Amino acid sequence: MGIKRGTTLAAAAIAVVLTATACGTTDYKAGDTTKPVGAAAAQDDPYGAPAADGGAGAKPAGQLALAANEQLGQVLTDSAGLTLYRFDKDTAKPPKSNCDGDCEKTWPVVAAGDATAAAGMDPALLGEVVRTDGSKQLTVGGWPAYRYNKDTKAGDVNGQGVGGVWFALAADGKKAAKAAPGAGAAPEAGAGAGAAPEAGAGGAAEAGAALSVAKNAKLGEHIVDGKGMTVYRFKPDTQWPMVSKCVGDCLTKWPVVPPVDKGNAKGIIEKNYLVLDRPDGKKQQSVDCWPVYTFAGDKNPGDINGQGVGGTWYAVSPNGKLITVK
Repeated sequence: MGIKRGTTLAAAAIAVVLTATACGTTDYKAGDTTKPVGAAAAQDDPYGAPAADGGAGAKPAGQLALAANEQLGQVLTDSAGLTLYRFDKDTAKPPKSNCDGDCEKTWPVVAAGDATAAAGMDPALLGEVVRTDGSKQLTVGGWPAYRYNKDTKAGDVNGQGVGGVWFALAADGKKAAKAAPGAGAAPEAGAGAGAAPEAGAGGAAEAGAALSVAKNAKLGEHIVDGKGMTVYRFKPDTQWPMVSKCVGDCLTKWPVVPPVDKGNAKGIIEKNYLVLDRPDGKKQQSVDCWPVYTFAGDKNPGDINGQGVGGTWYAVSPNGKLITVK
């Protein structure tokens, strides 16, 4: 197994050299864990049960995020990293949805009532519209928000330009476009109708472009990257001195989370939020001085296949501690 080879190689642990200060000032105690309690334990992630005021199949967005796309620039996503879209046949002033019936099956509406603005986004742009069936739909800058049923994983933008009327949303409710600031016109000549994302464009670097907090019925609140993929810690690592013991084959299974600006870390502890300069040349984000990783075995946003692997890999709470529930 790759993990066993990696942990064997970890015997030659990497002592990571820091240019910043004082990882030892944390109040973390060895063996300390965080478990879901109260509302956090009872509430599933945004892909669990539909919101009470959502229509059939409608699911809320949760913590919104901005994901970098090579063709479109910054694209608005839900907490799972799935792209949100707008429909040219809708109206924003006043907000009105004209997607019902079969249209709604292809373009599931984003239910209102559980959405938090992305970092750097004006929360006042978030609103809701009452649909013809009486359910409430999230709006961004007045435009009703949708997902596309052919987007199967975080980062997909398969709905971009479909029919010349469907476009990915930008943070201001305009059509996402890698153009001059303020350009709100449809990207007919730029991004192009039906443009598909380049497979693997940006890779892990894009995946780590942001960190936020997701909710899961089993884990409670836990950290995810900009693609909605679960973030993990490795128990053999140490906090001070800061040491990563995942090397060699281990990194194939457990890619490092690349550096993330604090401004793109929604709800994460900022204390000792440092970047490790690894001897292998990689730069790795840490949370409270603990190196963090994703898991190659997680294929879709919300997956937690790495939880408890080998009794050494666990999801991470917003304060940087291990979540050791299995």
